[in-house]
Amino acid sequence: MTLLEVCVDSIGALQRAQARGARRIELCSRLDVGGLSPSAGLLELALAQSTLPLHVMVRPRAGDFCITTEELARMRSEIGQLKARKVAGVVFGLLRPDHTVDADATAELVRAARPLRVTFHRAFDETPDKLAALDALIALGCERVLTSGGAPTAHEGRFELRKLVERARGRIVVLAGGGVREHNWRELVRDSGVTEIHSSTPFAP
Repeated sequence: MTLLEVCVDSIGALQRAQARGARRIELCSRLDVGGLSPSAGLLELALAQSTLPLHVMVRPRAGDFCITTEELARMRSEIGQLKARKVAGVVFGLLRPDHTVDADATAELVRAARPLRVTFHRAFDETPDKLAALDALIALGCERVLTSGGAPTAHEGRFELRKLVERARGRIVVLAGGGVREHNWRELVRDSGVTEIHSSTPFAP
């Protein structure tokens, strides 16, 4: 059975997702810039109303995924607060200036997040060698990676996603995201072999 994660940035969107087939929620703000950390108010409302596991975005600003020491400290603090609120997981992605995975900063945040589940978000799609990046995330202990396979949409990248699924060998979940909709998810799943899909539009897989 395919698991649908729905990304939401409002309580109305969360309610629609719960009513229409989502099995996990990614909570964020500002979907128009790829998602940022939600406000404290939105988080509290979501915790009160969600019947599904909440994975919460930890991203202090829009733009690139290379962070400063100050931004890393802020992300670590946010993760501590989320642990106290007992969310199910956190979502973040950190890169070096050469677009490879920032292993040191990622390792620090993964340690800070435990026992929460960790998803490395679509910063992954900017990495130059995705199989090497996947190996790095496995070594760092991330539970899943959100990716389109480096293509504009997951459907277009479905055969690259299959390579990632094969490389993962069950050691990390490849979560297919990017333009996933009701009309294309079946072909995406068939051709890629993914078991989890991510969309900002709820539907019943």
